[in-house]
Order: sequence, then structure tokens, then C-alpha cells
Amino acid sequence: MSSVPLAGPEPLIDVHAHFHWAGTGRADWQHINARRLEAGDRIGIRVHVASILGTWGHRSPTYFASRADVRDGNDAMFALAAADATRVRAYVHVNPNDEAHAHAEVRRGIAAGAIGIKVAAARRCDDPLLDPIAVLAAEHHLPILHHLWQHRTRHWPGQDISDAADYARLAARHPHATFIAAHIGGGGDWQHSLAAVRDVPNICFDLSGSGVDRGMLERCVEMLGAERLLWAADLTLDTGLAKLRALETMRLAPADMAAIRWRNAVRIFPRGAFGALTHGAAA
Repeated sequence: MSSVPLAGPEPLIDVHAHFHWAGTGRADWQHINARRLEAGDRIGIRVHVASILGTWGHRSPTYFASRADVRDGNDAMFALAAADATRVRAYVHVNPNDEAHAHAEVRRGIAAGAIGIKVAAARRCDDPLLDPIAVLAAEHHLPILHHLWQHRTRHWPGQDISDAADYARLAARHPHATFIAAHIGGGGDWQHSLAAVRDVPNICFDLSGSGVDRGMLERCVEMLGAERLLWAADLTLDTGLAKLRALETMRLAPADMAAIRWRNAVRIFPRGAFGALTHGAAA
């Protein structure tokens, strides 16, 4: 097997990853985690920025996790990041419906080394309940990652659906915070989403999701610019690799490819979050 990573030797940061733990009720959780890291090494992922959403529905609903599930899932995520400080970084996950607990978890996450906030899709993201979380995020230079369904037309069971227009309203209220809109390739009307956030400069889009529609990535670069796009894989590393292949066919300038692969992440996450990787140089 070649020692050259599938995605090439240049740095690559996955800003939207997930892991499992014993509380998810899966006997194979350690195997799943190990396989993600193994596949990431083969692709060439330097760092996985990840969250654990409570017990993934085992003890309480995934997007409406109980206090105990939020806490325990975060503890497991913090432990994974501490055990593999080279390859793994943690988001702190919060349920915005529980305002006091969300605040406490963000502060606990900061103390534990978390570098971002994963807000569960448990409330429309333009709801005032998210405002205090955004204030904390701006204060500590922690980007917020939020799940979106693009051009939402109705609610779905198990989550309070938000779309990019909702996210734009939240971001406009908090111009000093940075927001990551999850998975442009995750389904729905991505062209609506790009239009909704085009003039909101503190929203970036991650490129994860199973879709790689013809023209999607070209339109992302055209409307947002490479400086507002972040490579990510979410649950499916193979589709993340497919997007890298698609980006390569676009013949982007090397600086734009580097921005999407890793430099934008270095810029929006806290200073020093990725160790030797700095915005100006690849280590």
C-alpha cells in the first residue's frame, strides 16, 4: 500500500466529525472509532474536530438529550481528545432548550480544551435561546456548528428544523461570533442556502454530506468564496474524499485549495487549536 495519503500530502482538517462511546449502547463502538481514525490516516486527515451527541438516542432523544446524556457524552468526547491529542479535538455539545445547563457545559468544555460548540438541533437556530450561547462563543473565539436542513418546508420528528435563513438571522445578531453551517451536501435546496447566507460574512459552510451535485461546489466557491468553505466529512469519510476529488477537478488556485482543506479552520478556531499548523504555514 502506498504511504502517500489518498488526499495528498497537504494538511487536511475535518471540522465536522463524530465518535461513539460506551453509553451509545453499541458493543462495537471502539471498533467504529478506531476505523474512523484508521480511514482518516489513509485519507490524510491531520485532525478530526468531533462531537458526541449524548447517547445518540440510547437513553434520551439525540437532539433533545437529557442533562445527564449531554454531560456524559461530552465527558467521553473530552476523554477521546485528551487520549489522542495529535489527531482529535472536541466540540462541546449543548441542548439549547436547557439554558443554564448549556452555559455550564460550554464553560466546562472550555476548561477541558474544547475548541468549538456543537448546538443540537433542538430549537430553531434563530430562537433567542441561542443568543447567550453565541455571546459565549464570541467571547472565547469558539465557532458554533449547527445542523441545517436546506430550505426547510416543514418540521420533522425528532429535531427542530432550521435552515440557512434562520441561521443568517442568528449570525446577524452576533457579528463577532463565527458560525459553521453543517453539510452543504446534506440534502435539500443548497442553492437557497447559499443565497441566504451570501451576505452574512460570519457564516461558513462545511462541505460534508452525501450529496456532490453537479455544479454544487463551483457555486459554493462562486457565491461564498473559498475563504468561507471548510472541508468536512460528518459520518461518511468516503463522501468527504469524493468532494476533495471534485474540488481537484475545478483546478482551484493552490491558495484556495489550502484555505478549504485547512487554513480556514486554523483561522476560525481558537489560536493554537491545531498545534504546529498555523495559518501561514503547513507543518
